[in-house]
Amino acid sequence: MTTTPRKIAFIGAGNMTQSIVGGMVRSGYSNELIYVSNPSVGKLQLLQDKLKVHTSQDNIQVATQADVIVLAVKPQLMAQVCQQLREQVPNLSDKLIVTIAAGIRIEKYRQYLGDSIRMIRVMPNTPSLVGQGMSGLVADDRVDQTDQDFITAAFNGVGATLWVADEDQLDILGAVAGSGPAYFFEFMASLQKAAAALGFDADKARAMVQQTALGAAEMAIASELSLEDLRKQVTSKGGSTAKGIEVYQAAEIDKISAQAVKAAVQRNQEMAKLF
Repeated sequence: MTTTPRKIAFIGAGNMTQSIVGGMVRSGYSNELIYVSNPSVGKLQLLQDKLKVHTSQDNIQVATQADVIVLAVKPQLMAQVCQQLREQVPNLSDKLIVTIAAGIRIEKYRQYLGDSIRMIRVMPNTPSLVGQGMSGLVADDRVDQTDQDFITAAFNGVGATLWVADEDQLDILGAVAGSGPAYFFEFMASLQKAAAALGFDADKARAMVQQTALGAAEMAIASELSLEDLRKQVTSKGGSTAKGIEVYQAAEIDKISAQAVKAAVQRNQEMAKLF
């Protein structure tokens, strides 16, 4: 990371926190500037042993030390955690607040933490756990470019980042990038079952499918062609791939994807009203 170092505290030590902290340290960020709190000791011990960061069971202790606070607790615990921070952390309005919790909008955090906070919402997806994430980010109008650059660098440690214009766009990103791994796994599982039905054992079918998926993704990343043109490159006229594609197109795969994304967006909007 090449941004100006800041003390950063993570409230919650779950898998995503472990991945983000690991990515920051691997990118050259000083472990002396990273603090993590969690109610139970096990995950903290793992972070301390592996990455040598500061750990504590006391949220207030790490938040008070920090310039940046990352809220990484479950949405149903957020109100309680934020109330504790608001009541006990001095100069909270001077700190950058970042949240990776799904569903809760910035307006609600202002109710939780006070109207003077400056905040960034980040929606990382599960491939962040293996350093191949797609994180969507949105900032309120009090966040400056140096804040954005710092958080971009932090989350680039677990994949790619994409800033969006507003929280409505973040809902859409969540329906594509956040839910997308599940869509791909569903499709991959269906190909595995198809291969197994034709005589492959499950392990060989899975190996075939997952390597094909990886290769296709790498080709898409490396190529300047549109995804449609890449598909056409693989599809010789009158060949076996063309016959397979005809089946997908007859099933209106575009319409299925559109319906799936719209359903996920709608659910994201519904969940925002629960908090």
